[in-house]
Amino acid sequence: MMNGDTSYGYSVAVDAAFDPCVAGVRELLKAEGFGILCEIDVTRTLKEKAGVDFRPYLILGACNPQLAHRALSAEAQLGLLLPCNVVVQRDGERTVVSAIDAEKMLDLVANPHVAEVAKDANARLHRVIDALRAQATQ
Repeated sequence: MMNGDTSYGYSVAVDAAFDPCVAGVRELLKAEGFGILCEIDVTRTLKEKAGVDFRPYLILGACNPQLAHRALSAEAQLGLLLPCNVVVQRDGERTVVSAIDAEKMLDLVANPHVAEVAKDANARLHRVIDALRAQATQ
């Protein structure tokens, strides 16, 4: 069983099947202004490249274009730390959704304009996780 929140992100475990949970996460991210720039199917990649079976594990590279524009305008090399990753993975009978702590990640930059953007991104990502948590308790 996974521990939940970490020093670099926060998560929620829900009693939902993997694929419907992924669809729900996509919708919640969209409602917060995020699009998916990239998607890494870790399960498939490990099977194809390493020949190993791995639990359902998907990394969604979420990006809010307005926030990205503000951040990249303030710090040209910030693309090294983008997009904000959201992970959906299976853990036994539950599906765990985790989001990066954008403030901690972007604190590396030490730029107050980027810190503002990170705070906004975190608020949005927290709302996604909180919405999943609320759905799980209904």
